[in-house]
Amino acid sequence: MRPYPDIAARRRLTAVPDQDPELWARRSSSFGGAARSYAEHRPGYAAEAIAWSLAEADPPVHDVLDLAAGTGALASGLVSGGWSVAAVEPDLEMLAELRHRLPGVRAVAGTAEAIPLADDSVDAVLVGTAFHWFDTGRALPEIARVLRPGGVFAVLYNLVDDSVPWVAELDTLSRSSVSLPPETDEWAPSFAGFEHVEQARFAHPHRRTAESLTAMIGTHSHTLVISADERAEVLGRIRRYLDSRPETSAGEFDYPLVTVVGRCRVA
Repeated sequence: MRPYPDIAARRRLTAVPDQDPELWARRSSSFGGAARSYAEHRPGYAAEAIAWSLAEADPPVHDVLDLAAGTGALASGLVSGGWSVAAVEPDLEMLAELRHRLPGVRAVAGTAEAIPLADDSVDAVLVGTAFHWFDTGRALPEIARVLRPGGVFAVLYNLVDDSVPWVAELDTLSRSSVSLPPETDEWAPSFAGFEHVEQARFAHPHRRTAESLTAMIGTHSHTLVISADERAEVLGRIRRYLDSRPETSAGEFDYPLVTVVGRCRVA
């Protein structure tokens, strides 16, 4: 385990990006129209990462809030682990897909800045690949409000393992005109009001084909908000690259991902 600030990630995860606010807002609300494809192709989270996220709560975790739950990738892992899950998601199309796939999960519309749960109502709040969309000045106090004493807050991201050469090249080829500059990519969120901040990372290979990996990248906001012509060019470039590589051109392969986790407790 390394101290949290040393997390290595080729993606900007801060709440206020160096990007036009209107474009950032369009990106944050772009997923609903691709909800079914998002649910089909986005990976879940490493079971070990989920368990580690919840390990420091005292008393042990029973009730978990999956905040900005999307179509339920993280909630599914929580259900499989035996925890009681409530899901909050602002996009109604994503929420409908989550309810379809996980009918046993209590799933309600709401935002991180106005969580529709009572005070001290959950033992843990987890966020999967969405913390960068939050207004943290408003969201962090809300997260602290719904947590019970001794509860934990954790942020999980699935990131590409760009120590693998073909993955690093694919990451570069996948960029669109609205992708954030690589030189500004960093993980530096503020966890104001929380303590005992720690970080861990877990290998999480994802079984893919050239077709399904191309489709998965097509659910990222930087490919959803661009023009139809540019989207076709970007996804075509990705597919041609995957079809050209010995690692990815012959059926199924492992797409190397790493689940990174930042964990903390209420101060």
